[in-house]
Amino acid sequence: MKKLIEICAESVESVLIAEKGGADRIELCSDLFEGGLTPTIGTFLISKEKSHIPLSVMIRPRGGDFCYSDIEFEVMKKEAEIFKNLGASSLVFGILTPDGDVDKDRVKSLIDIARPLPVTFHRAFDMTRDPFKALDDLIELKVDRVLTSGQEISVLEGLPTLKNLIEKAENKIIVMPGCGINERNFIRINDALDAKEYHMSLSSGVKTKMEYFPSHIHMGGSLRQSEFSLSRVSLDRLNAIRSLC
Repeated sequence: MKKLIEICAESVESVLIAEKGGADRIELCSDLFEGGLTPTIGTFLISKEKSHIPLSVMIRPRGGDFCYSDIEFEVMKKEAEIFKNLGASSLVFGILTPDGDVDKDRVKSLIDIARPLPVTFHRAFDMTRDPFKALDDLIELKVDRVLTSGQEISVLEGLPTLKNLIEKAENKIIVMPGCGINERNFIRINDALDAKEYHMSLSSGVKTKMEYFPSHIHMGGSLRQSEFSLSRVSLDRLNAIRSLC
């Protein structure tokens, strides 16, 4: 059975590479270094103009945790409305209460804005204190899918929990494994889980066009990426995955 492959992309270039490589859907975001934030409107519009692949748009106003202030929640609602009206295929978000449960009231508010679009609850799920209660809450809210590593650092470590979550979900919600899946471990993961959908980034570094770069100047803090390497989806890596499923 062919598996649906969702690729996480933070640039138009990566969207086009993923489409060329046979991806089925894009999770479009910005700043993967922070785990993915809301993309710019320009990135979304140009991606939509130049591709035909479904674009699931991340709604996340900042990095860090998933418990948001009232102002941040207002931003999320406005961005959900904007991207829905601009033609997003689906929306991706997640909100938690301070004690680590799904914030059902706020999530329902975003779902109401998003409909009739499908919605994905992202890896905020992996920060909940009880993944099985969280799954029940998402089923109750009629969330379409949940992205999770099984509450571990990667899908490989989370295989036992993921297997239980998939069994519990039955046909009520799609459990989409994601985090650390690549062309080397995909067969092992799929043999263990046989999930319907998988989420991957499959990125590689690409040198920028800059020929002059002063090494003593940086645009970020002490924990930073190089200003002279860009992250892009790797066509070779995606082709390798597609050859397996």
